Amino acid sequence: MQELALSYPAAFVIGLLGSTHCLGMCGGISASLSMALPVGRGYRFRQMAMLLAFNGGRIGSYVLIATLIAWLSISATSSWSALGPLLRTLAGVLLILMGLSMGQWWNGIRHVERIGGPVWKRLQPLTGKLLPVRHPRQALLLGALWGWLPCGLVYSTLGWAALQPTTTAAAGTMLFFGLGTLPSMLGTGLAATRIQALRTNRWFRQIAGAAMIGFGLWTIPWMAVV
Repeated sequence: MQELALSYPAAFVIGLLGSTHCLGMCGGISASLSMALPVGRGYRFRQMAMLLAFNGGRIGSYVLIATLIAWLSISATSSWSALGPLLRTLAGVLLILMGLSMGQWWNGIRHVERIGGPVWKRLQPLTGKLLPVRHPRQALLLGALWGWLPCGLVYSTLGWAALQPTTTAAAGTMLFFGLGTLPSMLGTGLAATRIQALRTNRWFRQIAGAAMIGFGLWTIPWMAVV
């Protein structure tokens, strides 16, 4: 249960540290939602409603995917107990790969992102039918689809969520991860130029990458023993 207690705040921190990656993957669409709105009375309210709806849909998809993966993981480990340490090692390796990419040391995580390519290929055409977004309901649906975009940061955290003892705990892990990504995503929509500067800040990326690698090393079973 200690691992479960640590997972929620740690998942939030991973989402927060992954800001630079989020800006690259989802920042463009988030900023476009604000730019498409006509400036006038109530602009800030409409802007925030649109951004919250989009990100709510995106996080909702993360929670759904985590629930499905955790259900498969729990079913598999109940039949084969040796699978548990293997899954934990895989989750740790994914976090390390993500850290290396964030720190701009090695971008091997791009090969992992190809796993979700076939699913995204089917969903991507649906996003075009929701554009231009003129109402929060459209933004919610667009966010729900965008949550399936192949993303190494999401996959890394999903691997960690799959280690949780229940599907509810896995869903909670991805919920907190999603909440951790909110500051950068909302900031991109509200102040795109200033937030974008984080993406090109070498020191921020390397500190975030090193922290991600640390999470990965902590996750691997033999590192935890040491």
